[in-house]
Amino acid sequence: MISRKLGIIADCIKNQTPETNLPLIKEVGFDCFFTHRTDENTIRLLKRESERLGLEFEFIHGPLHGSNDLWLAGDAYKPLFDDILQTIDNAANYGVRTVILHVSSGWTPPPVCDIGLGRFDSIVEYAAKRGVMLALENLRKLGNLACLMERYENVDNVGFCYDCGHEHCYTKTVPFLDLYHDKLLCTHIHDNFGKTDDPSANDDLHLLPFDGNLDFARAANKWNEYGYKGSLMLEVFNHRIYDKMPPKDFLTLAFEKLKKLQSL
Repeated sequence: MISRKLGIIADCIKNQTPETNLPLIKEVGFDCFFTHRTDENTIRLLKRESERLGLEFEFIHGPLHGSNDLWLAGDAYKPLFDDILQTIDNAANYGVRTVILHVSSGWTPPPVCDIGLGRFDSIVEYAAKRGVMLALENLRKLGNLACLMERYENVDNVGFCYDCGHEHCYTKTVPFLDLYHDKLLCTHIHDNFGKTDDPSANDDLHLLPFDGNLDFARAANKWNEYGYKGSLMLEVFNHRIYDKMPPKDFLTLAFEKLKKLQSL
């Protein structure tokens, strides 16, 4: 069995700022964390607190919304583009190695086009200059991601973020680890019940492992087969079935479930 660091998103406890969650994350046993927050003040506070506690600040999730704008003509892309560059700057300035990016959103993203490719080229080049890795994450559609993964297959600072929950509820027949294991930089671990027939439903539940019906044994076999040595990182929140649990109880349960997953 490959020994891996175990981590969780710092934003996992609702109504609390991510930096205030770090002492409890450390107390229950986690080794590392990431955040959805991209503002410089939060990154600075997280970095300072992580160094005090001895936690690894592993990556920052880039801006979550508007990724389709990068593929569209006009100026609507500029706010997102600038936010991505600022996130890269924050990572570089505070010693965070990796930024996660969504490359499309929704079930009908814009098609790949030269305009979008040029914008991603600029982002990749900027990150390389700042010494920051970019990890492209799987979401609902394969096309835009596949195009970029092939485009940057020989680019050292571009890799893959494997989100097992997204694979399960959006693209269950796409074997992402088989496709991109050689570029795998990091993981997002969470559970759900797969894709429903209700187009308005939010199937991406972000439950703790083993609380949905994702086949974690299969996922673990794949990352073990390919020798993945990075962290197992939970992207879960104390909402839904966990909203009555005290934060420490939720985090303790999350850590125990991740240890179980690590043992598979």
